Amino acid sequence: MNLRNKILSIVLVLLLLVGGIGYLVWDNLFREVPVSYESPAEHFKYGSVGIEQAQGIPYWIWLVLPRLFPEYLPDAGGYASLGMTWEPGEEMPIGFTKKRIGFPRVSFNCATCHSTVMRESADDPIPTIYPAGPANTFNLQGYINFLGASATDPRFTSGYILNAISSVYELSPVEKLLYRFAIIPQTRRVLIEQRENLSWIDDRPAWGGGRIDPLNPPKFSFLGLAQDGTIGTADMMSIWNRKMHQNMDIHWDGFTHSLTHSVISSAINDGATAETVDLESLERVQDYITQIDPPAYPFSINQALAEQGQPIFENSCAECHAFGGDRTGTVIPIGEINTDRHRLDMWTPELVQAYRTYGDGYEWDFETFKKTNGYAALPLDGLWLRSPYLHNGSVPSVADLLKPVDERPSVFYRAYEVYDPDTMSFVSNGAEAEKNGFRVDTNLPGNGNQGHLYGIDLAAEEKAALIEYLKTL
Repeated sequence: MNLRNKILSIVLVLLLLVGGIGYLVWDNLFREVPVSYESPAEHFKYGSVGIEQAQGIPYWIWLVLPRLFPEYLPDAGGYASLGMTWEPGEEMPIGFTKKRIGFPRVSFNCATCHSTVMRESADDPIPTIYPAGPANTFNLQGYINFLGASATDPRFTSGYILNAISSVYELSPVEKLLYRFAIIPQTRRVLIEQRENLSWIDDRPAWGGGRIDPLNPPKFSFLGLAQDGTIGTADMMSIWNRKMHQNMDIHWDGFTHSLTHSVISSAINDGATAETVDLESLERVQDYITQIDPPAYPFSINQALAEQGQPIFENSCAECHAFGGDRTGTVIPIGEINTDRHRLDMWTPELVQAYRTYGDGYEWDFETFKKTNGYAALPLDGLWLRSPYLHNGSVPSVADLLKPVDERPSVFYRAYEVYDPDTMSFVSNGAEAEKNGFRVDTNLPGNGNQGHLYGIDLAAEEKAALIEYLKTL
């Protein structure tokens, strides 16, 4: 073989070697493997909406963290102590996705904040799941704090993490190298950076299970607005039955009437980017929540009493809360409704403009976003499953909402999933609620339970009849 052929052979071997290494790197770090669910309900609960690439946590790291750092969780039980719920036989909790982009990654989807968990009694072994209802148990702030605390622990090293992973899964030699020198160190850096960027959350009253400040995180991060001390704490909402909510103002403060803009912005707020957001997946979600009906009240109803309550509802509530009501789906000025205004003040004109600018050049340009001066009057479909009430979840039951402010509970417990038909609400006091729930103090900023004084002057028997009727909606 002459020199020229030898050189060509060497070059070919080198090219093959470089190509092989390049393929291994691409396959283990970047190759995207689509995950599909035939069932719209399963897609809603577990399907990707495009968050994993920018914000996904490596699955094997995510899996072992509770075993390695249990002291940073609120209680025993791993992720379940944060209010995550697994369906029997499912690998992931509801609202969490697992998708391979080079390596399997875990992230959120719409069901994270919009799936209700209910037990009829504390002895119920398996809870009932109501997709598209408010996520009443998930403690997102606790989850954020757990990830941040774990990442800042000096034990969060490649060796420590790999040793734990090896007890549940055998990585390939290439995977071990990538995890040791790239994936684990990068995950630690990202989680520490996230902890630093979200440190302002701890300066506000805690959210607790079932609540979130959904708009301040994007406001202070990728939208680039300065810290302003605002509090945007809000109850997670029901999003079912959108076919009956068309053209109504959406979100607690009614800042858009576009369901498409609402769905896309929610995915971006949770970590998708303009480039990675999965519009096709979100369209499936939108179709699902448009068609799914609100769940029927599963307990007995006194039909005679409910019939007495219907005209009371029509005279006292329907204008703002019945489908077809003159003010249903519109924003009620804060000066009239007088509920806690922190969430309203968090949504600033500058934030509206920042969203519009972010959407420039895309078909979803967020041009429907607007600044409002109050809170939206929402239809009451599926009301029985939406406690606690008001936009910040500051009133535990409808019976309490029909009382003057000074008679409403100033302290109660939320995020306990056992239901009480007598109060048409989740259990919010007593030893089990205190043990398993989150303490809400309505004297703290953003937690105010004032306002919405409609119906407080009804007679006791009228209130009882009204509540019985509300069970039928």
